[in-house]
Amino acid sequence: MKFNKQSAEVFIPDGTDEKIALGRTTDLCIAAHQDDIEIMAFSPAAKCYGKADQWFTGVVVTDGAGSPRSGIYEEYTDEDMKMVRVTEQKNAASVGGYSAQFLLSYSSSEVKDSANLQTVQEIADIIKACNPEILYTHNLADKHDTHVAVALRTIAAVRSLPVDLRPKKVYSLEVWRGLDWLCDDDKSCFDTSTHPNLAAALLGVFDSQIAGGKRYDSAALGRRLANATFFASHDTDDCESMSYGLDITELVNSNTDGFEFVNRYINNFKDEVEQRIRRFT
Repeated sequence: MKFNKQSAEVFIPDGTDEKIALGRTTDLCIAAHQDDIEIMAFSPAAKCYGKADQWFTGVVVTDGAGSPRSGIYEEYTDEDMKMVRVTEQKNAASVGGYSAQFLLSYSSSEVKDSANLQTVQEIADIIKACNPEILYTHNLADKHDTHVAVALRTIAAVRSLPVDLRPKKVYSLEVWRGLDWLCDDDKSCFDTSTHPNLAAALLGVFDSQIAGGKRYDSAALGRRLANATFFASHDTDDCESMSYGLDITELVNSNTDGFEFVNRYINNFKDEVEQRIRRFT
């Protein structure tokens, strides 16, 4: 594929021809930063792991320049960090047996600029080339600006495609804000219990973030355990580890405003809380 950024690339871990690697993709995740995929989309990655008929492909939109750093990475420049994080993401793709890993190399400011349509077009081209059955991205209630911007660009990209080229299902997933607040009927639950060694390995690849001052590995695994345990108060656990998502297929196939769509679920939560309080008052 041709990219807008000179430093952008697609990495094929098993060396398969690019067209074949993209064409075999069944599950595609579009994320803002290096390690976002491994935090939010472990379930589809694990589902595809080692399967001949299911393949996971990742897309990282930004270049990783602005990440916090300390310890051995404290004196690293933004350019140094870009190189480190690209290497880490490629290592994750190899460990996870991804079909392909895109690194688009945009700055966060470019992604957050709604007038910059390059990101939308490039994401649309990738979706078209991969033609996945299921697409995953960030959720619009996330508290990280770049995550929300990537979600919006992804929604716009899907909407720009003919209906027959759009994924059958699109889910938004949790990173910087969990989706525990969703009413249970609104949650899409993803079992993350399989391959626990792979889950730890994928998160552990990102040493620049862990040693650099953020224990994303422990936090992500802990959230998944908590999700599974606290999902149902009166039932035994169906799985040991779980991540939450919100089905946004309806949103990407309509002209509904992103906030209006999410606000529907915020109101569902508000109504549930109010009804429970008033029931015992």
